[in-house]
Amino acid sequence: MKALNREGLATRWVRLGAPDSVPVTLETPLTVADALDFARSNDSQADHPAAGRTRERWELLATLACADLGAARAIEPHVDARSILRDARENGFDTPPDSTAVWGVFAAEGGADRLTATLTESGWSLRGTKPWCSLADRIDRALVTASRPDGTGQLFAIDLRHPGITVQPGAWHARGLAEIPSGPVHFSAVPAEPVGPPGWYLQRVGFAWGGIGVAACWFGGAVGVARSLFDALASGDPSPLQLAHLGAVDELIDGARLALGEAARIADDEAAPTREATSILAKRVRATVARACEEILLRSGHALGPAPLALDPVHAKRVADLQLYIRQHHAERDQASLGSALLSRGVVPW
Repeated sequence: MKALNREGLATRWVRLGAPDSVPVTLETPLTVADALDFARSNDSQADHPAAGRTRERWELLATLACADLGAARAIEPHVDARSILRDARENGFDTPPDSTAVWGVFAAEGGADRLTATLTESGWSLRGTKPWCSLADRIDRALVTASRPDGTGQLFAIDLRHPGITVQPGAWHARGLAEIPSGPVHFSAVPAEPVGPPGWYLQRVGFAWGGIGVAACWFGGAVGVARSLFDALASGDPSPLQLAHLGAVDELIDGARLALGEAARIADDEAAPTREATSILAKRVRATVARACEEILLRSGHALGPAPLALDPVHAKRVADLQLYIRQHHAERDQASLGSALLSRGVVPW
């Protein structure tokens, strides 16, 4: 991986396998601008899951997130979009030409003014409003989901510099990930290139790998919190209760690490895993990591008290960022989805 030549931070590599005896560091970006430059400059097979280097891909995302979750949040959709486009090409579908563009993925649904796609004489055209469009005013292109006239959903590639696109200002009030505005975007007669047939985006096996990539970012943020806890206790005289919190955090980190590492092994080693199997795997891994993150945040706060949240800007930002980022996991709703998927198989899974 290429190191940054601009503002960055040397961060110890976050491992999903057995830790190396010699620590490896990565020069990681600390600003959104540098993160987008990093995305443009790192063109490697690590951008593609299930291609033999999935663990490296997820370790890279986790390491970036450990340094700064905002930087990771800027980069993760870009590498996911590149993977989606690669999946499409490998399945014989037309895709936009390769370029140095930074991509986003806007696939959230909701709102009264649903994004719709219409086939015109000159091609597909999008109109409506898309919610949760991260960095739409900063990146170049995006993959977006839209509803066709028959009600089916389809993925499209769009140019975010088109004059028919309006980013709604002033919609992002978050204290976490404050530098990653993710408000609504309005579309008016925006040309769009279809990427795969209707329904393909959600039906492909790679959808699960992308979801686990997000969990790798959550994990990296949790490792950052855990490292702060370790450093604080190592520099003082920790109480038995603080030591208990540290031990519990280690258990949580290791459990999440093992879940991600096993998922990476399956992605690269298993022969043609089914969409059903990968979907259940992704639901399990995301839930495991999200639960670990929530408890690590809780235990870190109990062990350290208010001081680092009030006086340490790096720690305070990481906590706020992680609290918001893990809400991409929908808690009990996603657990219910996992339970439904398990019952639909008709066999006891354990």
